[in-house]
Amino acid sequence: MKQVLINVLKFIVFLGVGLAILYYLYTDFSQKYLVECMSQGKTEAECNFADKLISDFASAKPFWIFMVFFTFTISNISRAMRWQMLLKPLGRNAKLANTFFCTLIGYFTNLFLPRAGEVIKAGMLSKYEKISVEKVMGTVVLDRLLDVVSILIATSLALVLEYDKLWGYFAEPLKNFFGSKGMSILIGLGTLALVVIVAAFVFRSAFSKTKFYQKVVKLLKGFQEGILSIAKLDNIPMFLFHSVFIWVMYFFMVYCSFFAFEPTSHLKPIVALLAFVFGAWGIVIPSPGGMGSYHYLTILVLGMYGISEFDAASFSNISFCTIQLGTNITFGILAFSIIGYINRNYHPQAIENAA
Repeated sequence: MKQVLINVLKFIVFLGVGLAILYYLYTDFSQKYLVECMSQGKTEAECNFADKLISDFASAKPFWIFMVFFTFTISNISRAMRWQMLLKPLGRNAKLANTFFCTLIGYFTNLFLPRAGEVIKAGMLSKYEKISVEKVMGTVVLDRLLDVVSILIATSLALVLEYDKLWGYFAEPLKNFFGSKGMSILIGLGTLALVVIVAAFVFRSAFSKTKFYQKVVKLLKGFQEGILSIAKLDNIPMFLFHSVFIWVMYFFMVYCSFFAFEPTSHLKPIVALLAFVFGAWGIVIPSPGGMGSYHYLTILVLGMYGISEFDAASFSNISFCTIQLGTNITFGILAFSIIGYINRNYHPQAIENAA
């Protein structure tokens, strides 16, 4: 009961963060849109920002929305195949259907409890494939680490290709931040981190005797075995192919979204790359699917390339509802409905001579 209450409180807090950002954006844009619209001779009734958002959403082209769903599907089939490769050294030739549907369930869970999806999908795969949950979590942690590396590579590529544009836009705000109280905040955080590290080192002997410490050590050993499975892969080139292909498909999800909305249909791939990178970092914020933060950063990028903030807001709404909500909710519900059925008579067999 206590854990359920904690999870409910987490969801309320995370949802509150997202809704607060959305409320700020909506109220700000509503006022600006009203002023600009009425300056063109229209009545106040004709200048409702919510009506514009609904109308623009309804105008999205179905073919390109379908393409978003298609690229989402094949990217996650690739992710499921990569997960199979990580599990094989642990002694299981996991079913592709299980790794695929558990991946989708993880995404679905993250919409309601950010970061909990990784635990849920590991637990479900452990249940159906009969592998230690600690070992499965090790492969999940490795999967997340690979994603961090991938997003850093994508971010670096975007920074290199559009350095002049980005520096011209962010130079002044960065100078203001680091020239004022921003540096004080960074120094304070650094000092706090140092104090925590020193305290952990000084009291390490007493801490090592606690049950909590022993549980953490056991968990980390399982993580280690799962993470080290990458060194035992039998087809590293194919593993690398999947690692690249997954993120290329994520990029195409954003690029296809551009074509779904007329005001963004002319934008070049490099803009899609920046929107993809900024949006991905927005999703890191602990709100459901990056709600609010995804919208803000996407609007920011499109504004740099001449898209009005009102059209940018409409696009962020379309892409968020399609990429983050539409795909994850649709496929998540499908996965929850199917996974138990396809495993009703499934008995996983251990791989002989597994690494």
